[in-house]
Amino acid sequence: MTPTRHFTGDASPYGGGDPYADYRTADFPFISLLDLADRRLGAGVVAANDEFFAERENLLKPGPAEFDPERFGHKGKIMDGWETRRRRGAGATEPHPTDEDHDWALIRLGAPGVVRGLVVDTAHFRGNYPQSVSVEATSLPGSPSPEDLLAPGVAWTPLVPRTAVGGHAANGFVVDAEQRFTHLRLNQHPDGGIARLRVYGEAVPDPAWLAALGTFDLAALENGGQVEDASDRFYSPATNTVAPGRSHKMDDGWETRRRRDKGNDWIRYRLAARSEIRAVEIDTAYLKGNAAGWATLSVSDGEGEEWTEILPRTRLQPDTNHRFVLPEPVCGTRVRIDIFPDGGISRLRLFGSLTEAGAARLAARHQELGG
Repeated sequence: MTPTRHFTGDASPYGGGDPYADYRTADFPFISLLDLADRRLGAGVVAANDEFFAERENLLKPGPAEFDPERFGHKGKIMDGWETRRRRGAGATEPHPTDEDHDWALIRLGAPGVVRGLVVDTAHFRGNYPQSVSVEATSLPGSPSPEDLLAPGVAWTPLVPRTAVGGHAANGFVVDAEQRFTHLRLNQHPDGGIARLRVYGEAVPDPAWLAALGTFDLAALENGGQVEDASDRFYSPATNTVAPGRSHKMDDGWETRRRRDKGNDWIRYRLAARSEIRAVEIDTAYLKGNAAGWATLSVSDGEGEEWTEILPRTRLQPDTNHRFVLPEPVCGTRVRIDIFPDGGISRLRLFGSLTEAGAARLAARHQELGG
């Protein structure tokens, strides 16, 4: 496993002004993928051995970590991250922690799947970040407790070997373990603070669960839907359109820049597997003066670019959830929404079920990945 880009050493002490002015980061190839540890998908930090200075739940908070230089509590500086106390050695003659000493946190992924990349973010931890980190993963059925996860017989697969990291930085790692995981163990050696953990990859849903549901949202991230590409991501990512729940504010949807040509904007999706689509929702919640004017929907039933229109160009209203029952069910593996001329939508829902071939393919992949 090769780090895409990680940093070492302290960052400079905070000197005032914008705290992100000297933040160290890089372009990571995997950040367009789904964050499997997104709280909106049901992810959580289920346990940690220590959270003396700052609670473990901060690791998965949406958005960048915030910093208030004047905010202190009875235990010290209040940080927007997970921070443990300083480790000490066995006694006065051995004051330093051993090489094996470390702190850990257990993370339940909101969407079990294949991990393609990780970002261990130490934003604002300038001199109190861990010397190194490591990450392991496992797959357990159901809803295991922390005790279940820490049981002796549980097999953990290394995703990131113990690697030195730097303070006030986004430390990125490419992961090449072709397995389906449900939980991670984040280790910091020997102690310190981490602001955020992002886990990018591809959701691999449980075929038995989807079969039991029958009809479900075929494009939803938690059900294995993916955004393949989009014409514009200027204001917000296209993946928001297949995130769980309804949008709660304008930037929780997809919004493009204003077009000054005669073209139009679009998003292309890959469904969980070959599916039969029966109904559609196009939601423009919170997009009031910048909702798309019209939309069409097309389906492709293969890898080529042959698209069949299933929803003709239809007027959209601002801040409205539009529902359409298709005259006949339509089968496909990919879907494209075109909006005219620009603007945005907050959510796209495609309701239906897997075809027999799609269900078989999904079950085979689930088994191949150790599900």
